[in-house]
Amino acid sequence: MFTGIVEEIGVVTAVEAGPDSAVLRIRGPEVTTGTAPGDSIAVSGVCLTVVECAGGEFTADVMAETLARTSLAGIAPGARVNLERAMPACGRFGGHIVQGHVDGTGVITAREPGDRWEVVTIAVPAPLRRYLAEKGSVAIDGISLTISALTPGGLQVSLIPATLARTTLGTAPEGAAVNLEVDVLAKYAERLLTPEENR
Repeated sequence: MFTGIVEEIGVVTAVEAGPDSAVLRIRGPEVTTGTAPGDSIAVSGVCLTVVECAGGEFTADVMAETLARTSLAGIAPGARVNLERAMPACGRFGGHIVQGHVDGTGVITAREPGDRWEVVTIAVPAPLRRYLAEKGSVAIDGISLTISALTPGGLQVSLIPATLARTTLGTAPEGAAVNLEVDVLAKYAERLLTPEENR
C-alpha cells in the first residue's frame, strides 16, 4: 500500500516491449535505497514489482492489463515518472490509502497559474466520476491530491509549490494523459450498498 506522497521523480532509462507486455528500467536513486527484488514501487501511480535492483536503477515487468489501463502503454526512454516505495507498517500516513491499482486514465484539459500555485483541470472517464467528491481524495499519477472542485467532465486540483516542484504534474502539458485511482473507500461503500443481485 502507498499513501500518494511522491519520494522522487525517476527517469525511464530503457523499455523492452513485448507483444503484450513490457519490461521497464527506471533510474531512482532514492527509492532503490534499501530496495530488493520482490518489493513494490509505485511508478506514476502504478504498483510494480521490482525484478532487479542495482546501481540506482530497478527493472519491473508490466503486463497486458496494466498497459491497457494506464499511461505506461506509451512510455519511452527519457520519460519522467513519480516514484514511491510501499509504506512500511511503522511509516507515517501522509496522504490517503493508495493501492497502486489504476482505475483508468484522464487527460489534462487546462492549467490556470496563480501567484505560487496552479489549478489543473482533468477530464475523467464517465464510469469513474461517481466516485469523485469535492474535498475528497484522488490519486493522479500516484500523487495524493484533494479535489478542489468538480467539473461537468471531471475534476480540478490545486497544486501547491511543493507539488509543482517535486512531481511530474508540475510540468505535464495540456493534453497529457494521467493515471487515475479513485478512493477505494468509495468503491467499497458502493459495493456494500448495492443489492447482491445487482453486483
